[in-house]
Amino acid sequence: MNHTDVAGTTAAEVVVIGAGQAGLSGAYFLHRSGMRPDEDFVVLDHSPGPGGAWQFRWPTLTYGRAHGVHSLPGMELEGADPQRPSSEVVAEYFDRYERTFGLRVHRPVDVSAVREAGDGRLLVETDAGTWSTRALINATGTWDRPFVPHYPGQDTFRGRQLHTAGYRGREEFAGQHVIVVGGGTSAVQLLMELHEPGGAAATTWVTRRPPVYRTGPFGEEHGRAAVALVEERVKKGLPPQSVVSVTGLPMTEAMQRAEERGILVRHPMFERVTPDGVTWADGHHVRADAILWATGFRAALDHLAPLRLREPGGGIRLQGLTQAALDPRVHLIGYGPSASTIGANRAGRSAVREIRTFLRAGAATGVAVAG
Repeated sequence: MNHTDVAGTTAAEVVVIGAGQAGLSGAYFLHRSGMRPDEDFVVLDHSPGPGGAWQFRWPTLTYGRAHGVHSLPGMELEGADPQRPSSEVVAEYFDRYERTFGLRVHRPVDVSAVREAGDGRLLVETDAGTWSTRALINATGTWDRPFVPHYPGQDTFRGRQLHTAGYRGREEFAGQHVIVVGGGTSAVQLLMELHEPGGAAATTWVTRRPPVYRTGPFGEEHGRAAVALVEERVKKGLPPQSVVSVTGLPMTEAMQRAEERGILVRHPMFERVTPDGVTWADGHHVRADAILWATGFRAALDHLAPLRLREPGGGIRLQGLTQAALDPRVHLIGYGPSASTIGANRAGRSAVREIRTFLRAGAATGVAVAG
């Protein structure tokens, strides 16, 4: 039961941090299991509105171009206009989903730390107060931690540098030469978009490794194999790899056309950044007006640091699909093997099943939680 004690701390059975695909999946299965929103469990989200990370995607990424949008459990995403921005389509869908199931997301709420309460419970500290909980679903994703690798001379570049998280459209690069760094789906999408009317005059694409293209259908067997590879790393306490490093880039008709036009010509990584461009080890130099880092994201987990869940390898080791090996109270959805929209749905069901078993075991023994 949710209540506020004399110290101003609100108690709940479960706290869910994050209301993107992963967090809403967890909240849905908690609700379906009989737990009451804002009574037995609470959902906290730092974003200003519904939509998770999708609400921050660049406006020119239409729903028809978006990669990896999957329906939330219990309600299909149907009839969306493929020409509308994916940020609008998904935000409206998530908003409708929250209202349909009465999930009552608290936002904007920034979680600063999760730590031991001293009585077997966890304290979730936020700018909107503190919650005490018996179990935690962490679904904070990666959007808040864009990753930009360091290269010599980076701080001398006189042009513009930005990560894909800050990209707002091709028009701001009109007539420029843009270096796009990264071998994932976002890099390819942006390369193609920059060459549309009103975009860049030229691009140079660089990656650490040659891209591996995937042709033909990507069935369930391929998906299970990819998830197994990610799961193997997480079980060893290593940080998860990117999805593309496991699955490869799907070769679409649009990509084939771009390749034929010479847009997807990959170059190896440069050695250093100069004031007016980049230089390779052999002395080859390319002038540039902008460097666009499509270099991915890292898991946003700093608020969990007080729990000391990280392994020497740098990742959080999981047992099962979502449970932190070093603390059975903590479940991570959208991390490692569940870091996809379809994977998050399955992980939400699994996490809630284990949490319900865990809470019942604690109640049966009269102990708040087995730490």
